[in-house]
Amino acid sequence: MNISQEKIDNLNAVVKININPEDYQPRVDKAIKDQAKKAKIPGFRPGMVPASHIKRMYGKSILVDEINNMLSDTLNKYLEDEKLEVLGQPLPKAGDQKEYNWDFADNFEFNYEVGLAPEFSIEFSAKDKLTQYIIKVDEETLASRIKSIRRSYGKMTNPDVSADEDVLYSDLVQLSPDGSVFEDGITNTASVRLDQVKDETIKASLIGLKKGDEVTLDIQKAFDNDAAKVAGLLKIDEETAADLKSNFRLTVKNVNRLEESDLNQEFFDKLFGEGTVTTEEGFRAKITEEIETMMVQDADRKLQDDIYQYGLNKVQFELPDEFLKRWLTATNEKLTPEELAGGYGDFAKNLKWTLIENKIIKENNLDVNYDEVFALAKARLEQQFKMYSPQGIDEEQLGQYTVQYLQNRENANKIFEEVKALKVFDFVKSVATLDKKEILYTEFAKLFAQ
Repeated sequence: MNISQEKIDNLNAVVKININPEDYQPRVDKAIKDQAKKAKIPGFRPGMVPASHIKRMYGKSILVDEINNMLSDTLNKYLEDEKLEVLGQPLPKAGDQKEYNWDFADNFEFNYEVGLAPEFSIEFSAKDKLTQYIIKVDEETLASRIKSIRRSYGKMTNPDVSADEDVLYSDLVQLSPDGSVFEDGITNTASVRLDQVKDETIKASLIGLKKGDEVTLDIQKAFDNDAAKVAGLLKIDEETAADLKSNFRLTVKNVNRLEESDLNQEFFDKLFGEGTVTTEEGFRAKITEEIETMMVQDADRKLQDDIYQYGLNKVQFELPDEFLKRWLTATNEKLTPEELAGGYGDFAKNLKWTLIENKIIKENNLDVNYDEVFALAKARLEQQFKMYSPQGIDEEQLGQYTVQYLQNRENANKIFEEVKALKVFDFVKSVATLDKKEILYTEFAKLFAQ
């Protein structure tokens, strides 16, 4: 067997593999004998089928399988031995397919295109300056959060007339263009939340309604053509919802209003546990602390995004773009040329950052261990549980959920990559110059959305 590399340029190469009969014959003979021992063929006792008979019946397919296995093993070992950092996976060279007899006497030649990772250097130091935002709680944000929490623990009432933020429990009936009921059209009974209606004129038409009132609703305009929202209200699939043009007759069956919970000890105990908070001032302090914790996370995400962009701009290198596009097409059967053209730019940016990230980790010995992966997975699960119950779950049960979560390979890989990203983030923060800047949350939200 002979394997060699022809370098096309710094980013592309062709690996050539030549396989002769003396290379594959021992493997093929062994595979034939193994199959003969296991084969169940009429006229032969189990385990007594002659190898020659198996070769006549299945020899060609066995040869194909063994050649493919040899190619995979040989190519992977070669890339590892030569320490070639490849992007994507090797691809059979286009237009290079040869015809073979597959008669156990062929000399095979296979050529594979490989995309090579670029060589580059990157170093962060105190000369690199980034802005670290210190987000301050403003009264508007605090008031909004308190209102949301009080409503979550409030009680439902049924006022006579609807007001802003009420919920209209209504019958929805599809109408024809002339305003009559569409025969065999879409009908459903649903709760229409006024705080989710995007169009202010339509929202105004839904305020002041009482039980039994009817209005014509342009449902697409009301919810800003949100197919998921429309589909949920009408109990139809999103594709149908996206194409829907009809208006609907909305008939109010009931007006529901969620009153805010009283600021009393019962409410405080439900929220934080018995006796933890006893005054309105303590309640506001707790909510402020909660928001500030969330704001630190938001500021970190903003800084992470800035480091990502800064790193991409700090070092310039090329990728084997044409090879990568062929690889993406080969490994994603449903990928259209339009999708490839539209999405390749983001793919390339993320790949460049991955290469930068890996170099920072390697050169600074930022190893990722299981304990770190477990701790982050546990923290993420705890956050999810607290979304449903502020008190969360006990430590032992949370640990068991974390073990189960990480047994899923996809979950484990996701958390591993997150730990890796956080290590790079913390490293850059530790060596770069961070200019701290205070900013109100309302202003930061606008900045973060850009």
